[in-house]
Amino acid sequence: MLRVEHLTKVYENGTVALEDVSFEVPEGQFLAVIGLSGSGKSTLLRCINRLIEPTEGRILWNDEDITNAGQEELRRHRRRIGMVFQHFNLVARSKVSTNVLAGRLGYTQPALSLLNHFDGADRDQAVRALDRVGLAEKADSLASELSGGQQQRVGIARALMQDPELMLADEPVASLDPVLAHSIMQHLESINKDDGVTVLCSLHFLDLVHRYSDRAIALFDGQIVFDGPPAEIDDEKFQDIYGHEAERVG
Repeated sequence: MLRVEHLTKVYENGTVALEDVSFEVPEGQFLAVIGLSGSGKSTLLRCINRLIEPTEGRILWNDEDITNAGQEELRRHRRRIGMVFQHFNLVARSKVSTNVLAGRLGYTQPALSLLNHFDGADRDQAVRALDRVGLAEKADSLASELSGGQQQRVGIARALMQDPELMLADEPVASLDPVLAHSIMQHLESINKDDGVTVLCSLHFLDLVHRYSDRAIALFDGQIVFDGPPAEIDDEKFQDIYGHEAERVG
């Protein structure tokens, strides 16, 4: 169970990105986080694993307070929280296999991780992760040689290397065409349904929200304006989320 309690984030320039946000996510749920650009979606996801430090509030995962965790405790939490980024966050001039193995850094002694040292079990796991996303034959290619969709699949394989219990996907399909978007979403759906991993995924397009998520929360100016099944997003709620001038598609 993930619990977010009264979460607020105010940046140094005074921008209020999140304001008193509270919700719970049961284990195994696929939760879509929706809203306009700048509504606070990315800030919310990055606060959960403390890539961004919250200003106020608490984030509890399995009744442990992530917001107050020290560095060693936070490292332990992050081992089991996979992260998929909009712009992939790969090392372009490194091999695909090396990028995937980076998902094991939280399990490796810090001194060994600096030397990029991984044991045989980790390397076997990387092969399986790449095979799962259909990229086993690309293991020795440079990340820069891959298409955008392939790079995102490498990002998913890297997250799988953490043996995650929670997966955060920050606009994972924003830079992809619709066909590739569904391919990426199907991988996240498999991780959720087949592996029982809780998924929080920020999305723009309602057709993807309806197709893949169990539940949606919507942010507007850093506040929750909707929380419920995607089917309940009628025209009135759509305008609350996206504004009265927005045109509904999907």
